[in-house]
Formats: sequence, structure tokens, C-alpha cells
Amino acid sequence: MSMKYKVIIDPQAKLDVKEIFIYVAVNDSIQSANKLLDALEETCSKLERIPERGHIPPELRPTGIKKYLEIHYKPYRIIYEIEKNIIYIHCVIDGRRNIQEILSDRFLR
Repeated sequence: MSMKYKVIIDPQAKLDVKEIFIYVAVNDSIQSANKLLDALEETCSKLERIPERGHIPPELRPTGIKKYLEIHYKPYRIIYEIEKNIIYIHCVIDGRRNIQEILSDRFLR
């Protein structure tokens, strides 16, 4: 039986999701925002069983930082870290934004 991990969404990632929800609700509809929220939560919860399925974000490779992984729910990128049996979700970012700048602000301070 495979080990089950605990997924923790940190405050910054919760804020990311809230901002995405508000943007979609305002620019599309509440129904679309709720559907997207459910899909993002489901994508994150799948990490409980297979956390290693992610890959190192290409923007972080040149920095030598290898502890962060990402998965996608297009166009959104979910960036996380595995520590023992806990998955920490650090970012949920629209992939159309300047990812390099966002990751530099958050991880290279």
C-alpha cells in the first residue's frame, strides 16, 4: 500500500486561489469560478497519493533550487514542496503571467 501524504496549502497559495476565483467570477461567472475552484482543489488533493508526479519548474532550474515541484491544471501552475509525508502548496499561478518574476519574489528573497 502506498503512503498517503497530507496536503497543506500555505497562506500565499490560498490568496492566489482567492484572487483567481475573484477574477474568474468577475470576468466570467460565479459558476465558472466555482467549477475552476473545485478542479484546482481536486488537482491539489491528487498529490496525496502521487506527489512525485510533478517536475521542477523550468524557471527554477538555472538557480539550482530543486526542492520545488509543479503540476498543472492548465493554464494554472501549482508549485509545491514535499517534506517527509507533507506536501506544502506554495503557489497557484496563472501560467500566462510572468512566472520568473513571481517565483523570484517568493523563493529567491
